[in-house]
Amino acid sequence: MTESATIFAPSRQPLTIGVLVLPHCSILEVASVLDPLRAANRHLGHDAYRWRVVSPDGHPVPLTCGIEIASSGPLTAAEGADALIVIVGYRQSEVATKPLLRDLRRMAPRFALIAGIDAGAWVMARAGLLDGHRATVHWEDFEDFASAHPQVDTVPDRWVIDRSRASAGGAAPAHDLMLHLITTRHGAALARQVAASFLTTTRDGHEPQLAPAPHPDPRLDLRVAAAVARMEARIDSPEPAQETARAVGLSPRRLETLFLENLGLTPAAYAQTLRLQAARRLITDTRHSLTEIALRTGFSGQSALSRAFRHHFGTPPSALRRT
Repeated sequence: MTESATIFAPSRQPLTIGVLVLPHCSILEVASVLDPLRAANRHLGHDAYRWRVVSPDGHPVPLTCGIEIASSGPLTAAEGADALIVIVGYRQSEVATKPLLRDLRRMAPRFALIAGIDAGAWVMARAGLLDGHRATVHWEDFEDFASAHPQVDTVPDRWVIDRSRASAGGAAPAHDLMLHLITTRHGAALARQVAASFLTTTRDGHEPQLAPAPHPDPRLDLRVAAAVARMEARIDSPEPAQETARAVGLSPRRLETLFLENLGLTPAAYAQTLRLQAARRLITDTRHSLTEIALRTGFSGQSALSRAFRHHFGTPPSALRRT
């Protein structure tokens, strides 16, 4: 990890951050960026971190939860900030217009750091701001992003800093990235105070996005958690339940009993639910053909996917694609 010394270094100078919020992102992502900075100011007793929220057109930004966040103006209103954080959720190809990408390219040299949250890496890459840099993106988009932008060294980390560029895979990694910023500028003690304010802990950037949390849910049997992690990692090539049981040191019958007790589903049913949920995301969020989506989610073909999808969701995937 290579850091920009002007940002990630001890300093008593206030840090000003422009936060570019695009429509259809999550309020949790916005809060994960801003609230750690607010909490740091509260603990410090002064405004060590300042920010201004901007939007593509300067108007309030509609978020996925149905509310709007106020904007201080268009991207040019972020001029003079030390860093720019770009928060992007759904429909990035639609909301990141050519004029916005052009303005990002033009203004990029004016910021010591530009960071992308969730699909923010897509927008930065389309603007040519990640060429030759390491970056991460939300795990659901990882393969598509890496294929679309081979000039970017795409890694499945929670968050990445490479020189004057940074990226985080989603809301929780954005929170971790902000805690890292606070640590480098004001020390680990303050970062721990901020994390404690939200009853969270810090996660290292090099951790995989889907890695189990350091303190797993105590209500979930650890062997079940290990089996679920294997299923999540094998969406495109599911393994038989017997192999999963063997990998976590259980008999197939014992694994099934534990799954029913912990999750209310058999291992096979839970694995298929994961695959169908992944298929649903790909149908709604990408333009991949249904045949490709079937292969990416471990089904033998489009017809097998359609049968399972209709049975689970009550509608065929073709109908969801049309809407």
